Amino acid sequence: MTVALVLLGIAVLLLILRVELVLILMFVAAIIHLVWGGGALEYLLQDMWATMDRELILSVPLFILVGAVMGRGSIAARLVAVMTALTRSIPGGLAVATILSCAVFSAISGSSIVTMLAVGSVLYPALIANGYSRSFALGALCAGGTLGIVIPPSLPMILYGVVTETNIADLFLAGIGPGLLLTGVFSIYAIAVNWKVPRQPFSLTDLGKAAFRGIPALLMPVILLGGIYSGYYSPTESAAIALLYALVVEVVFYRELKSRDYVQICVESAKLVGALFPLIAVAVSLNLVIAEHRIPDQIIAFMTDHVHNQTMFLLLTNVLLLAIGCFMDTASSIAIAAPLLKPLAEAYGVGSTHLGVIIVLNLEIGILTPPLGLNLIVAMTAFKENFGFVCRAAIPFVLLMILCLLLVTFQPWIAMALVNAR
Repeated sequence: MTVALVLLGIAVLLLILRVELVLILMFVAAIIHLVWGGGALEYLLQDMWATMDRELILSVPLFILVGAVMGRGSIAARLVAVMTALTRSIPGGLAVATILSCAVFSAISGSSIVTMLAVGSVLYPALIANGYSRSFALGALCAGGTLGIVIPPSLPMILYGVVTETNIADLFLAGIGPGLLLTGVFSIYAIAVNWKVPRQPFSLTDLGKAAFRGIPALLMPVILLGGIYSGYYSPTESAAIALLYALVVEVVFYRELKSRDYVQICVESAKLVGALFPLIAVAVSLNLVIAEHRIPDQIIAFMTDHVHNQTMFLLLTNVLLLAIGCFMDTASSIAIAAPLLKPLAEAYGVGSTHLGVIIVLNLEIGILTPPLGLNLIVAMTAFKENFGFVCRAAIPFVLLMILCLLLVTFQPWIAMALVNAR
């Protein structure tokens, strides 16, 4: 116990000193292997190698490349054109188009930042020019961007599946219901707030032209997700097919990407993968040692003595995850929290897939909460707004997301209906 307390104190000190989390995890894992693992430090390297030597891991860099290719190309602009033509006649039509564009683009890119920047670069000036408030436009884009980690394919769900050994296809299916719920709630709010904003008459001709120009882009989520759910290919194979299709669309059909663009896309994606993979490898190694020494069993015993029902457990879990999301990035939060929460959740009758959706929804809210809300920081830079103003703009959407989180938490059928019907 003394060694554990000292280790915890050192880890907290390193966090205060702003040492990179992956270095802290490597230090903690190495000490645990030395103290409790019989002094065999090579076990750490063996665990890390076994973690990365999986086919599923290949889907992560491939999906990152897909999002980067589409963010640099014109798929986003063509999707926005379709959604704008479809919603132009309803109150707050352009605002609804913003939410729908984020949802559809999320179903292709799997990234919140890529979604927000790709859609925002087209729609933020358009929203301001058409009479929507800057506050609403910023809030809608920040919140719409978060749909990228809920609506499949979702990189955080892939990470959760890796560290908890949960079926990725089930996680993707479970993300559809909450994703549609959030999209619907955001859209209703957009209509209510912007009811008096001038709108344009519906034009079937304009919609037809936009849809025709956007056919290759609109087909992508169908090809990507249809293959996974029909069983024709695995998530990893779907990522490879999505990347190939995105390149064909952008290079052959739309002719937006040049060879120099693709080199830069690869470099940027490699940097992100290089930061993510060591974190996954070390976290899984640490989780294996924790499981071997039955630490989750001790936590479960403590919790069951003090938390007497599933409702209380779920409320405490949400409070904990919301707090974690305010101070840690999504990947780090999942790597640390998911393996500890999974056995606890199962002890209280909460399935691993449902827990994964709850975790991702909580961390989705964390992307919009200071001080380290990633979408807020990126939006401040990209749209050249004050950080405080961006935070205030996101507040209504954060409240709506908390409402949706509670619904998904205590009405599990929202997430699990498609999984159970599979």
